[in-house]
Amino acid sequence: MSERSSKLDPIGLGVRALTRFAGHPLTARLGLHRPASAVIKSGARVGFTAAAGAGRQFKALSQLTRPSRGERPTGSGLFDLTPSDEQQMIVETMEQVAAELLRPNAEQAEADGAPSAELIAQANELGVLQMAIPEGLGGAMAERSPVTGALIAESLAHGDMGLAVSLLATPSVALLLADHGNAAQQDAFLTPMTGEDPPTASFAVTEARALFSPYDLGARVTVRDGALVLDGEKALVVNGGSSDFFVVAARSPEGAPGLYIVERAAEGVTVEAEPAMGLRAAGLSRVRFDHVALRDDAAFELDAGAYDRIIASSRAAWCALAVGTATAVRDYVIPYANERTAFGEPISHRQSVAFMIANIGIERDGLHLAVLRAASRMEQSEDALREVQLARTLAARHAMQIGSDGVQIFGGHGFVKEYPVERWYRDLRATALMEGAVLL
Repeated sequence: MSERSSKLDPIGLGVRALTRFAGHPLTARLGLHRPASAVIKSGARVGFTAAAGAGRQFKALSQLTRPSRGERPTGSGLFDLTPSDEQQMIVETMEQVAAELLRPNAEQAEADGAPSAELIAQANELGVLQMAIPEGLGGAMAERSPVTGALIAESLAHGDMGLAVSLLATPSVALLLADHGNAAQQDAFLTPMTGEDPPTASFAVTEARALFSPYDLGARVTVRDGALVLDGEKALVVNGGSSDFFVVAARSPEGAPGLYIVERAAEGVTVEAEPAMGLRAAGLSRVRFDHVALRDDAAFELDAGAYDRIIASSRAAWCALAVGTATAVRDYVIPYANERTAFGEPISHRQSVAFMIANIGIERDGLHLAVLRAASRMEQSEDALREVQLARTLAARHAMQIGSDGVQIFGGHGFVKEYPVERWYRDLRATALMEGAVLL
């Protein structure tokens, strides 16, 4: 077999994935044969990753001479947020995955502090990883679309935000490598994600400090004996215990914020579980870096403004996750309010309850539009910092209130774990606190 034929192109990848997917028991349960065929035919095949061994070593495979990037879609010049046919198919599929796979497993995943191996295996048959990898590297990303990323995040968070964050963490690192990685980094870290046993990765930004800012980083990289050395600590790292490598935000030797690739197997890296109030299903961890010697190709070569855009993309992704969870709250409390009776009538007849539900819908829709506008500007390579900050302000102001109102509508039932509204409330509190982890 020739070298050319031994490598599957995107069409070959799609056919291979469709064959596996069609025979998977979950496909019949979700009724995804037709959507899967359409999505893969249109070049939008997607995939999640599973945890691999912490001792994995990363080496250059094909000696790339230049990085491969995803092209930006050609805009029509009109502000139109109507999903395309391909996007709508992806959304419908992900909504079914959220309802049939994520939500039934959310309670157990929260109790375990991470997704189960079985859930990850099932998600691997469906996921989004290949969409984050350019076609030139064996993936399926022909066009780089933050809008599609926002729609996927919203759909998955409708099932459970913690699981959605966990399953989107590695594709987000793949997007970082696709957008900003050089040829050596893509060869060593991105190309293996197209294989049978893809590595898992985490984008670590947050630090355990009051009023933390991603522009005032405590983690620092210094030069010692001609080599780069990382010292510092990262908090609330998604999938920290199962990641094979991290992309760490740290202050460069010149003093500016930068991004560095750190292998889990490197000497001086320690990881411990860090359960938090919310997002317990996301495998949150505390990661310490004690005099960690970095690879020669560890540093991302970011152009002017790139770090700002990366942080903005992450914040927009968290807002999209908040939209999905807020949608779950809205869809869950309406039937309950219509069926729950007090003093001889449904509680939805009470103005205080009806107005509360109306406010949930209003603020959810407003945040949804703000996220899509920010993602649309990013997709067209336009400055979206203002739009992202507006969306983040709305999320910080209203997302937690939506969760609180959901608990309030359920009364005493909202306080117990029998109903998911208390978990959604805790997860929504993370929207304005988390940095990094996910990207659009």
